[in-house]
Amino acid sequence: MDPTSWIGRGTIDQLPTILDRQQADRVLLVTGNRSYTTSGARPLVEAALGNRPVRRFHEFDPNPRLEDLERGLECLDRFDANLILAVGGGSVLDMAKLIGICSRQQAEPADIARGTAQITTDSLPLVAVPTTSGSGSESTHFAVVYVNGHKHSVAHPSIRPSAIVVDAALTDSLPPPLTAVTGLDAFCQAVESFWSVHSTKATRYWSARAIELTLDSLARAVHAPDDAARDALAEASHLAGRAINVSKTTAPHAISYTMTSRFGVPHGQAVAVTLGELLVFNSQVTTDDVTDPRGVHHVRRTIEELNMLLGTANAEASRQRIQGLITSVGLATRLTPLGIRRPEDHRLLLDNLNAERLKNNPRALRNDQLAPILQRIA
Repeated sequence: MDPTSWIGRGTIDQLPTILDRQQADRVLLVTGNRSYTTSGARPLVEAALGNRPVRRFHEFDPNPRLEDLERGLECLDRFDANLILAVGGGSVLDMAKLIGICSRQQAEPADIARGTAQITTDSLPLVAVPTTSGSGSESTHFAVVYVNGHKHSVAHPSIRPSAIVVDAALTDSLPPPLTAVTGLDAFCQAVESFWSVHSTKATRYWSARAIELTLDSLARAVHAPDDAARDALAEASHLAGRAINVSKTTAPHAISYTMTSRFGVPHGQAVAVTLGELLVFNSQVTTDDVTDPRGVHHVRRTIEELNMLLGTANAEASRQRIQGLITSVGLATRLTPLGIRRPEDHRLLLDNLNAERLKNNPRALRNDQLAPILQRIA
């Protein structure tokens, strides 16, 4: 079931009504360390919570780890909340989703995270209020957790929040670098969803609109933000999240996780740095390496449609368009500035590709094909 959604500037004012409808008696409030205050959400959320008993959990890594999840579960267990309210960026929403689903299972959180134990019970109810425009986590049925430095995705239909509030006003205070990396995350999700082997007519509509909105508004939101640019990015992020909830992400995400966990590269930057090269790679699909059951002609036509969305005539021009977008918001288009310099660094990326994401790519990608791609963007 799709979550009940309130989308638009000022919709945070609906939070008291939402909490009443959700019959929230005792609330575990999951937030960021600083974003809860800097976003302007704090007084609005506190007013909405009223006299309800609340316990706040906010001490966890920006890339949620198993140890963080276990502390969150202890906090919930001691407080006995009947609803989780998540207010923050993608990591905050993922942490809240993980706490909600793992709290209802008999299995250990580590086994749930690794996928060695089944999820047998629905999640605790969750209300999600994003304060960044990028992850789209409020729209998805999965959440990311790192176990011993390795990324795992926990997925279940009930992980999706039962209600969401997407109010772009809560993103108005985002600094330019964070606006840039989160906006690029939404853009990459939309592009990958568009070419994913699991794309549908609906997901391609959502992702196409997200691409258009991001191209039109990201640079402005970074350098000269106004309400219209912030609102457009919030909508783009939400639409991209809806798209990947069905289609899932592909090769750029498969490569990105090790950049983040081992080299500290922000997620949106890590995904964006390979996106253009992989668009070109996918455009060269053949009957021998196509993975989309709809066939080579479908994939080639999809890339041509992407070129049109990007305002270009061919895949190479689209690669340059993507590089230009990344540069326009002050981020790197090569690996060396990101600290990925040595042959052994490239080997680390090649040896730690995420197989689940890679199999969603419309063209099979082998290590001997990826290695020269990494060299070209070194």
